Amino acid sequence: MSGSPDAIGPGDAHGPLPADALAAVAGLPGVAAAVDLARAACEELRWHEAFRRRWREVRAEAGLRAAAASAALDGAPVGVEVLRTWATGTAAPAGGLDAVAAGALRAQAVVEAQLPALGSRDPGPGVPLPQVLARLHAAAAADVLPADEVGRPRSGPPGDLRGLGAAPAPGVAAARVTGVLRDAAATRAPALVVAAVVHAELLTARPFAGANGVVARAAARLVGTRTGLDPTGSVLPEVVWQGGPSAYLAAAARYATGEADAVAQWVVAYGQAVSGGAGYARLVADEVLAGRRA
Repeated sequence: MSGSPDAIGPGDAHGPLPADALAAVAGLPGVAAAVDLARAACEELRWHEAFRRRWREVRAEAGLRAAAASAALDGAPVGVEVLRTWATGTAAPAGGLDAVAAGALRAQAVVEAQLPALGSRDPGPGVPLPQVLARLHAAAAADVLPADEVGRPRSGPPGDLRGLGAAPAPGVAAARVTGVLRDAAATRAPALVVAAVVHAELLTARPFAGANGVVARAAARLVGTRTGLDPTGSVLPEVVWQGGPSAYLAAAARYATGEADAVAQWVVAYGQAVSGGAGYARLVADEVLAGRRA
């Protein structure tokens, strides 16, 4: 990001970052309204009766649906019920597209292991996000990539997300990820902005040889809960994106240009997805409360 009012996106293309780059994003047109929209939806969800005693069931069920939607966005639409059989050990993935979906399920398990208990003052394991990122990739890519590419930054071009255009060089991608994680840890920007930008940077920089989409979405789920955007850990923006995958990738591709309006549009769309995802989470909570999900 540079001092130009029209260039506020990824730092590799636009020079030095301001002291609080994410705060600069928070000031873009439309972002404040998106923040308010997402915050209100998540706060309303928090008071659903199911979260009084059965938040663990809601979170687990929402996690299955998040993993299924994330897998579908990466070309493996195996569905929630298939993931449920894998999670309960009543069936096992068979390879091929199953490997992508199984990776999404394992990545979600990594996320859930890092989430604090709902209403607890204990922040949970608190493993720094850079370390969690390596764990997420190891989980997502274990049966998708060769062993020497799992959990490690790529050394060549990525093999996925070609619809986003040319990927940055490996060193640039690694620097972008390091930068956004540093900024996320230090910023005073609203939680929605932090989650949206971390997601977009991981998605567009594509720091790994593969499984970048699953990792980006899983990391964003964790950031959203850790920053207080979604304390329930059950909001399902992934289901919203699954309903419009072309629009999701097109918005990310525009974000990658670094233009201020494109970055703002990404964050605004992110807020809409979080708001819609809170609605999907409410349906899950309704099912749990009615006893349709154990």
